[in-house]
Amino acid sequence: MSRIGRLPITIPAGVEVSLDGREISVKGSKGSLQRTLAEGIDVAIEDGTITVTRPDDERESRSLHGLTRTLINNMIIGVTDGYTKKLEIVGTGYRVQAKGSDLEFALGYSHPIQVKAPEGITFQVEGANKLAVSGIDKQQVGEVAANIRKLRKPDPYKGKGVRYEGEQIRRKAGKAGK
Repeated sequence: MSRIGRLPITIPAGVEVSLDGREISVKGSKGSLQRTLAEGIDVAIEDGTITVTRPDDERESRSLHGLTRTLINNMIIGVTDGYTKKLEIVGTGYRVQAKGSDLEFALGYSHPIQVKAPEGITFQVEGANKLAVSGIDKQQVGEVAANIRKLRKPDPYKGKGVRYEGEQIRRKAGKAGK
């Protein structure tokens, strides 16, 4: 049995979970999320808890068991607390500015880079070189943060670029001088 999949999920106060066939929807104070569940995985809502079960011990069922439980748990956490990814920009002249709900980056290119906020995502700029990506969908927050990091990945020689807060960059030595 999956260690993660067999754990019950407690539904906190103020969160409404409804199951309609293979479609699960979660509503909370921050918003609502919907997801289609995988075939063969059964979800039951009883007495303020959600239990996820699998029909057999086939390889695919085992792999989807823990995944489904984690996805539902992430939806519940998202509509109650939300998710935030913090990024920092390192480098001389590298900076970020808020332009309404969008961002404008200066990352050493000949032009500024504009990043539009997708629906459900908010940006928070803290100073010229720190920003936070927030939202209720964990997957969407992570994807937007990864796309921003891709604009200028951290350089292994000088350490310049966009990185996650607290991320350790493996540094390389460079050329050996005479």
